Amino acid sequence: MRVALFVTCLTDTFYPRVGVAVVRVLRHFGCRVEFPEGQTCCGQPAYNSGFPAEARAAARQLIGCFEGYEHVVTPSASCAAMVRDHYPELLASDAAWHRRAVSLARRVRELTVFLRDVLGVDTAPLLRVMEDITLHYPCHARGVVAHEALASLLAAAAGPRFRPAPAADVCCGFGGVFGVEMPEISAAMMQDKLAALRDSGARTVVCNEGGCTLHLAGGAHRAGASLRFVHLAELLAESLGLLPVEPREDGG
Repeated sequence: MRVALFVTCLTDTFYPRVGVAVVRVLRHFGCRVEFPEGQTCCGQPAYNSGFPAEARAAARQLIGCFEGYEHVVTPSASCAAMVRDHYPELLASDAAWHRRAVSLARRVRELTVFLRDVLGVDTAPLLRVMEDITLHYPCHARGVVAHEALASLLAAAAGPRFRPAPAADVCCGFGGVFGVEMPEISAAMMQDKLAALRDSGARTVVCNEGGCTLHLAGGAHRAGASLRFVHLAELLAESLGLLPVEPREDGG
């Protein structure tokens, strides 16, 4: 199966290990992974900031990059949601571009959804969970992959080692531009979220969104909290022996 990797800006810039994990996991399950080098930002920051013309330009660039691929896979539910939910709307006034936007919207999937719905992979038995884990559910995953689906997957894989955090589906405060425009509110929400994650008793947090990870991992580091943030792709790749287990900063 020929698959295109939609790596996203934050993954490419801050979490390249997640991109490597996605590629190795897809190859492990028999996919031929390709990386269209012309891909850039999906346009979500511009769209959320009220700049539709700039967002349309980014959308056209991305649509062109992924034409010809039956399957487009991304580690980010946020960027998948942007393409699926907003590209057809953004390009509705141009019939040709609207058709191309709808086509890409139908072909792009977040990694866990692709593994489950297209490849038919039951991920839970493959995960080796060596310590207590919890879950942060990104807001933008709504409509792409349900909180219950991710929580059930981790519960099946980890058993009693899965420690659900209070209010797991509440926003961490990042919110993209929101975190820049309203830093005090954003920071307060982050502190609430970090407290909930610590209260779970787990030391590893599964978070499948680069923006949330950037926000929370930075806050945890500044607070001296011993939390490891990991994308499910990394956890799966480590479990399958495709990536070495990443050591903690505290040596744990």
